[in-house]
Amino acid sequence: MTTKALPLLEPEIAAACCPPLTERPLTAEEAERTAVMFKALGDPVRLRLFSAVASHESGEACVCDISDVGVSQPTVSHHLKKLKDAGLLSSERRGTWVYYRVEPAVLAAMGALLARAGGA
Repeated sequence: MTTKALPLLEPEIAAACCPPLTERPLTAEEAERTAVMFKALGDPVRLRLFSAVASHESGEACVCDISDVGVSQPTVSHHLKKLKDAGLLSSERRGTWVYYRVEPAVLAAMGALLARAGGA
C-alpha cells in the first residue's frame, strides 16, 4: 500500500481570503476578494471546469481532458482565463497543451470561509 503525503497549508495562506462568515462581518477588502472568487464560480460552465480540475486524479488537468463542457474551445479558454484571473486556478504550458491546477490554498480557504464557527 502506497501512501501519499498531503502538502501542509501555511496558516497565512489559508486565511488569506477571509475568516469564516460566522466569525465576524467581512471587511470591505475581504468582501471584494471573496466576491471575485464567488463571481467566477457563479457561471455553470466555470463551476464545471473548476470542479473538473479540482477532482482530477493527478491534481492537475490538461485542457484537452476538461474541454467537453458543451461550449466551444474559445469559450472554454475564456472561462479558464476568468478562473485564473480570480486566483482560483494556475496553469503551465507543456508543449501544445496547457495544464491547470487549483491554487494550493483555494479549497481550504473556501471551506474555511463557509465553515461554521467551532468546526461543527
